[in-house]
Amino acid sequence: MPKLAQRFTDIQIKNLKLPYPKKKAVGDGLYIAAKKIGGKYWIYRYKQLNGQENTLSFGDYPEVSLQLAQSRTLEANQFIEKGIDPSSAKKVAVQLQKGINENSFELIAREMCEIHFKNLSPSYKQRSIRRLELYIFPFLGKRPISEITPRELLDTLKKILDASKPQTLKKTREVVNLVFRYAVGTGRAKTNPSNAISGIIKVPKSKHYASFTNPKDVCGLLKAIDVYTGTIVVKNALKLAPMLIVRPGELRTAKWEDIDLESAEWYFYSTKNKGMHRVYLPRQAVKILKEMKNYSGSGVYVFPGYHDPKRPMSPAAINTALQNMGYDTQTDITGHGFRAMIRTIGDEHLELDREVIERQLSHKTSEELGEAYDRTTYPKQRKKIMQQWADYLEKLKDGKE
Repeated sequence: MPKLAQRFTDIQIKNLKLPYPKKKAVGDGLYIAAKKIGGKYWIYRYKQLNGQENTLSFGDYPEVSLQLAQSRTLEANQFIEKGIDPSSAKKVAVQLQKGINENSFELIAREMCEIHFKNLSPSYKQRSIRRLELYIFPFLGKRPISEITPRELLDTLKKILDASKPQTLKKTREVVNLVFRYAVGTGRAKTNPSNAISGIIKVPKSKHYASFTNPKDVCGLLKAIDVYTGTIVVKNALKLAPMLIVRPGELRTAKWEDIDLESAEWYFYSTKNKGMHRVYLPRQAVKILKEMKNYSGSGVYVFPGYHDPKRPMSPAAINTALQNMGYDTQTDITGHGFRAMIRTIGDEHLELDREVIERQLSHKTSEELGEAYDRTTYPKQRKKIMQQWADYLEKLKDGKE
């Protein structure tokens, strides 16, 4: 086995001045050569099995260091000793790597996402891809999907659980299963390792969102919101959150085009239920929205972002405001927890119809899964309880309840 000559250091190669088309021998068939457009690159010269001379490029310097170029020279000389043309071996390696890349987990996962999420909400697709980018691709992305073992997948998913993210694990595991099912269906894999580890990782039951269900606590919260010194956008969003009982994402992305202040209705597409949902606006909410109209009515969103008015308010704005008011969003109250108030207080203190409340919360019944959600069912009752609820909150804050 030929021994590589150590005639140059990397610093010497860096400082070497070579006019085009000059080249300098480094040893064992390796040369550093000048490029016509400036810069330097590595050339390996060798004799083929038929005795003819051939050259092979090892890449540009400094992207390919002296050490790496010498390593490739050693590898090429080993091929020659075995009677293999280094150029042919390189072409085979390139083709092999191309085949691996075309069947990598990441490539197939992205392909699946484009097809599977085509008719679903863009945000759902983006969240699914982001979970793969954060928790799966760094460990399995480059691996040929047909070679991924159940043990590899199990170890990767356990990292999410170890990071105390059970719900993230649940959702990531679902999309990973879709990827393997797609790979099997398209002939890129023979088995789905997700099936082999099914039931091994137990996802802890999710905790309920922190919420106040005691009228005394709710009263204190409403008074705190009244004296909150944040922006008008966040303050008014905080006022509407317990009153309109919509999901935080639905509130912060509310659009003026969906709101009719004359008829006191907000009619929008629910990405959660894949259908239209109607919110009946009590007079207190209409008053707040009219104030917001003067502030953001010329834009798209009712609650525009602080740094970019063309985008909706930040997802963290409500919880951050609650924290600034001294509330623990893990144990006291969170943005999503406002919805739980009406389910408990509305039932226990106002005796509101539970079924009507569920409808207004846009919760589906089992018979409605997969259908457009909004129904003409209970329109009068829903409108009535929304005003009753807003009146109750107003009286509670003023100490009249």
